[in-house]
Amino acid sequence: MCKRIFDFICSLVCIIVLSPIIFISILLIWLEDRKSPFYIAPRVGLNGKMFKIIKLRTMVIDAEKYGVYSTTADDNRITRVGKILRKYKLDEMLQLVNVVKGEMSMVGPRPQVAWAVELYSEEEKKVLLKMRPGITDEASIKFRNEGEILKGSSDPDKDYFKKIHPEKMRLSMAYAKNMSLGVDLKILFRTFLCIFIKEV
Repeated sequence: MCKRIFDFICSLVCIIVLSPIIFISILLIWLEDRKSPFYIAPRVGLNGKMFKIIKLRTMVIDAEKYGVYSTTADDNRITRVGKILRKYKLDEMLQLVNVVKGEMSMVGPRPQVAWAVELYSEEEKKVLLKMRPGITDEASIKFRNEGEILKGSSDPDKDYFKKIHPEKMRLSMAYAKNMSLGVDLKILFRTFLCIFIKEV
């Protein structure tokens, strides 16, 4: 209950503070190709219930039809405005709405598509699906340059599950065991720092 109250208040404050940046970002995305500035897609949430994640669009419309799920830094589906938004993680801002609605938390394992969750071990499903997915977590900080790690890959999805996925699962499981408001505050602070500082 304490975590939920913190999430609700924090997300509302962040929406208010970031509203000018959100508005400008939406305008720039729309001006680039006159298409919807929003990316809305299904993700697996608390107790395995599906919800619609909301993000600012950083790729061409229907990008999933022209490539794989994982995105590399040199992916030609990323728009010019999208590259800037991704660099500073601004595309994630609208997930604050998901937090207000109770579908996500400020901190927690990143939400996954259904087919990726099916690859979880039974223990991972038992633990991770009992938590609301989050905007950020330790894995988000460690792999904030995920696109660079996958850059040049001929099979980004395969390389993602080989190079990144196992460590993300380990960090998510560790968070589940040590979850607290204090841990969340530390992760949020480090997330803010890593947007502007290479090493944190």
